[in-house]
Amino acid sequence: MSKILAIASSNVRRLLRERSNIFFVFIFPIALILLIGAQFGGDFAPGVGVFRADDDPLADAITEEIQSENSLAVTGFESSDELTEAVERGTVQAGVAIPAGVSGLAEAGTQVEVEFLARPDGAGPQLQSIVSAAVARVMTPVAAAQFGAEKTESSFDEALTVARSQTAMAPGLEVETTAVGDALFPSTLGRFDLGAAQQLVLFTFLTALAGSAALILTRKLGVSRRMLSTPTSTGTIVSGEGAGRWAVAMVQGLYIIAVTYLLFRVDWGDPLGALLILVAFSAVGAGAGMLMGAVFSNDQQAGGIGVVVSLGLAALGGCMLPIELFSPTMTRVAHLTPHAWALDGFAELVRRDGTVADILPELGVLTVYAAVLLVLAGWRLRQVLTRP
Repeated sequence: MSKILAIASSNVRRLLRERSNIFFVFIFPIALILLIGAQFGGDFAPGVGVFRADDDPLADAITEEIQSENSLAVTGFESSDELTEAVERGTVQAGVAIPAGVSGLAEAGTQVEVEFLARPDGAGPQLQSIVSAAVARVMTPVAAAQFGAEKTESSFDEALTVARSQTAMAPGLEVETTAVGDALFPSTLGRFDLGAAQQLVLFTFLTALAGSAALILTRKLGVSRRMLSTPTSTGTIVSGEGAGRWAVAMVQGLYIIAVTYLLFRVDWGDPLGALLILVAFSAVGAGAGMLMGAVFSNDQQAGGIGVVVSLGLAALGGCMLPIELFSPTMTRVAHLTPHAWALDGFAELVRRDGTVADILPELGVLTVYAAVLLVLAGWRLRQVLTRP
C-alpha cells in the first residue's frame, strides 16, 4: 500500500510542479466560471443612457419615469456625443436624448421629439417599446393640457395640473402573469451555480486525460521498468498509476469546489453528495486517462487527442450548454457520456435539494463507467509493462 501511495503522490507532485498547470489547472477554470456567470448568470438589466439638454421640469419627469422601470439600469450622460459613443461601444444598450425647453415646446403646442438611439444588432426594438411607453405616460397629460388650455382659455400649467390629477385617478390596467409548467432552473439558482458544475466536470476529466502524457513519459524514460526491477509487482505499479490519475483529478475538482464556494458562494448542495459525485467521476477520468496512457506511445499525440476527446464529450454531455435545453433525442445521446450523469447528480443536489439517496442512480452509472475503464486500462497497462 505504501508503494501505491508513493506512486500516486509523485503524480500529484508532478501536476503541481508543472508551470503550465498554474494557468490551465488553477487560473483558467475559475476565470471561465467568472466569465460565464457574469455574462449569462443571474438577472440582467439592460443599460439605458439618458441625456437632458437642460434641467427642464418636463425633461426631469421623463427621466424619472424611465428610471422607474425596474427592468432598466439608467445612466445619465453630460452630452449627446458621450451618449452616442456609449451606445456605439455597447456600454449601454440604448440611449434617450431629451431636447432643451421641452416644457416651453409643449406649452406652445409644438411637437416634442425625444431621440432614441440603439445599435441595430442589439435589444433596441424591445427597449424602444419600454422607453416609448414611459415617455407616453408623461406626455399624455401634456397633450390633454394643451387641448384643455385652448378650449377653456386657462393657463397651460393649470390645465396640466388638472390633466395629471385626472390621469392619476383613472383606473389602470392590471396585468397578471402566470407561469405554466415547471421552470427549467429555479429562481434561487445563483448566477455562478450552473457554470461552476459544468466547468468542474469539464476540467476534472480534461486534467485526468492530460495525465496520460505523464504516464507515457514514465514508460518512455524507463521509470516503470526500473520499478519492476525492484521488489515491486506489476499490480502495484498499475494500482499506483491508477491512484495517481484519480488523485490528480480529485485535486482539480476539490480546488474548483473550494475556490468557487469561497469567491462566488456557489451552492454545491449536500456536501457528502457532491464529494461522492466527484470521487466517482474522478475515477472515471482516472480510468480514461490511464487507458490512453497505456494505448498511446507518444505523449504529444496523447495530449492532443485527450484535449479533443475531453472537449467533445464535454460538449455532448452538457458542459457547454445545459442538458435541459437539449432536444429529447440529444438528451438520450448525452447520457451515453459520464459527464451528463455527473451533471444530473449535481443538478439533483443543487436545484432540487436532493440528498445522497436521490443521486444513487447517477453514482451507480458513474461507478460502472469507472470500473469498466479501470479494468481495461489496468489490463492494457499490465501488457505494456510486461512486454519483452
